[in-house]
Amino acid sequence: MLRVREDAIVTAVNRLLAEKGYDLMTVDEVAAEVGIAKASLYKHFASKETLAGAAMVRVLDRALAQAETLAADAALAPIDRLRAMTRWTMGVQLAGEMPTLPAQNSALRTALMANRAYLDRLFALSDRLGAWIEAAQADGGLDRALPTEVVLYTLFARACDPVLGLLKAGGQHSDAQIVDWVLRSCFDGLTARPA
Repeated sequence: MLRVREDAIVTAVNRLLAEKGYDLMTVDEVAAEVGIAKASLYKHFASKETLAGAAMVRVLDRALAQAETLAADAALAPIDRLRAMTRWTMGVQLAGEMPTLPAQNSALRTALMANRAYLDRLFALSDRLGAWIEAAQADGGLDRALPTEVVLYTLFARACDPVLGLLKAGGQHSDAQIVDWVLRSCFDGLTARPA
């Protein structure tokens, strides 16, 4: 019962973070969405920062599972794994399942840096993607002159890219079109290609 309630809480937090962002999400909203008292919520999670950390751990677990699936496909080249992982991430964001966390919030940043589960998963995902980046650079799939961390952070940025939401809000394009265009601009750049 405890695990089911915690899952419901994290699901609500994840949705609210994706919809409103960290700064606008309130603990009262989370409790109301789950249908429990705020005091009961605090028995499971000590703070708003802890709630955000739990949501991020869940997303990182999903990302690691996706990376494992891609790694198991021996037919995929490293660049194709990176493209597929980035496509998956953008799809998660467009589905409203990617928490939106502020870049600058010292209390949240401090809580996340103290969250061992979050850090372990973040480092594992970074290591996996970093290895694919290095392999893609070695085989000519990615620019060798770019530092690995620049490519890694560029790919991580797609998880919170506001372009996706802006294009979706316009209502003129399908999610698949949006993902294709942003993926293309990320991996192929904005310059014209020969016909």
